[in-house]
Amino acid sequence: MYDLTSPQTIRDLMSRYRLFFKKGFGQNFLIDSQVPDEITRLSGIDGTFGVLEIGPGIGTLTRALAKKAKKVVAVEIDQSLKEILSETIGDLSNVTVIFDDILKQDIPKLIDKEFPGMPVACVANLPYYITTSIVTKLLEARARFQSLTFMVQEEVAKRFCATPGERDCGAITLFIHYYAQPEVVLKVPKDSFLPAPKVDSAVIHLTLRSHPPVSPRDEAMFFRLIRASFNQRRKTFVNGAANSDLIPAGKEQLASILEELGIDPNIRGEKLTLEQFSDISDRL
Repeated sequence: MYDLTSPQTIRDLMSRYRLFFKKGFGQNFLIDSQVPDEITRLSGIDGTFGVLEIGPGIGTLTRALAKKAKKVVAVEIDQSLKEILSETIGDLSNVTVIFDDILKQDIPKLIDKEFPGMPVACVANLPYYITTSIVTKLLEARARFQSLTFMVQEEVAKRFCATPGERDCGAITLFIHYYAQPEVVLKVPKDSFLPAPKVDSAVIHLTLRSHPPVSPRDEAMFFRLIRASFNQRRKTFVNGAANSDLIPAGKEQLASILEELGIDPNIRGEKLTLEQFSDISDRL
């Protein structure tokens, strides 16, 4: 098999199949031969694992995963890549490709069907434009995964792995920390891709928690409260949450709750911990 990280090979494939790079699908193909193997190693998978890959592209990471995993299921939205993938990974007996939008897939049903009795991980070079939507969907699949290993924009990796109180913290940060323990495990410069993106990338590894670190009485209210507090992040938590349609409470009630909990009424949402959000949510 030829080298799928070779710029010349990539251009030849694209030319032969009369294809072009689709910015709308976030297509940036790896041209650093060490990165696919390193991502596979950092994912922690072995020969017992079933692996869900999102956006295989021309199959560069897919081949590295197939060498380690028991089975790989790759979900690709771009139908025009069918012929290329048939050529580049068609010889791999432990790989199945599903041409569909991952956001339209029933993840628990997919896992039960494709990976019966296997530990399951998700490993992917995620399309930058829908990274948050994909991560949210996968985490909401709960304990279906042991881990998630993604390559994302470096600034996104910082936000995903930040801790409450840090500048990079956002609503997605708290969502991720609720379900998993995140860690940046590899930096990948922009010149590792063809075409080269405008920013560097990073690989993050999310180890799924068996139990969340907090137990809010109403999980839906808990997450609505977090989203509301970041919708207007320059405002204090009280002002931001009170102005949101997500929260059935006014400024006075929210200020009173913070006072009961011994929290500064002028605090911003980014400074609140998961425990504090849970306590506020329970009182609401």
